[in-house]
Amino acid sequence: MQNPKIHIVKTEILSDNWYTLHKITFNIEKKDGTTETQSREAYDRGNGAVILLYNTDSKQVILTRQFRLPTYINGNTSGMLIEACAGLLDNDNPEDCIKRETEEETGYKISKVEKIFEAYMSPGSVTEILHFFIAEYSNDMKIADGGGLEDEGENIEVLELSFEEALKMIDSGEIKDAKTIMLIQHLRIKGIL
Repeated sequence: MQNPKIHIVKTEILSDNWYTLHKITFNIEKKDGTTETQSREAYDRGNGAVILLYNTDSKQVILTRQFRLPTYINGNTSGMLIEACAGLLDNDNPEDCIKRETEEETGYKISKVEKIFEAYMSPGSVTEILHFFIAEYSNDMKIADGGGLEDEGENIEVLELSFEEALKMIDSGEIKDAKTIMLIQHLRIKGIL
């Protein structure tokens, strides 16, 4: 159901090079009943899914490390970011997407995933909603090296870390990715590892 206090006046495409950046002009009814016209930019990259693989026997998790340009231009001197496996839905349902991304990025073929929640990661400027999953893995599920798809420019390093080490990396600032922090803390809060 649409919000009756919001009326979209105009939508302009500012860029559609990688994803789509829109400038949207809209009228919004304020608390006092008056209407105000505002303009905002919204970056539409589609929706995504993210997963944290964990092993209850070894108390380890699977993470990835890859170059992320936005972090580099915002002060991350290496540009490398440690994060949970993730990807865009690309017209798949979230569960199929995350199974595909897990195999491409980590080399693990998983069949059972547990969806834990959905969240907007940067709702002030990005339209994406992210579907969060966890799944248990074992060594026999490893069918490839992972690393991502070369034709998509992916160059992903697969990391297998102890859960305690991952927690310490949040505290030290080595892990700064919000989705990854949320998933690691979920395992901690729920007492999964």
